[in-house]
Amino acid sequence: MTDTAGGERGEADGIDARYEEADGERRLTFSANGREATVAQNVDGYAMLKVRPGPTGDELERYYGFDMALDHAAELLGVAVADLPVPEAAADMGM
Repeated sequence: MTDTAGGERGEADGIDARYEEADGERRLTFSANGREATVAQNVDGYAMLKVRPGPTGDELERYYGFDMALDHAAELLGVAVADLPVPEAAADMGM
């Protein structure tokens, strides 16, 4: 069962960002050029961040810091990390 809360979106320079809370996770998914990258954390906010190639993809790596997770997400999309639009609801992700 998917329990979704939130649903904040952002867009900049052709990169779409979608923040949601679903299945016990906070998820920030970026889409650009036909690719996706998701940064996920448990809803309690104390666990490491997981980077996946989409909301339900297999975990590729874990990070303590949001900046490192964003860097990996940008790499997966082939864009600069500074170009990633981060919705306000996701700005506090990380440990």
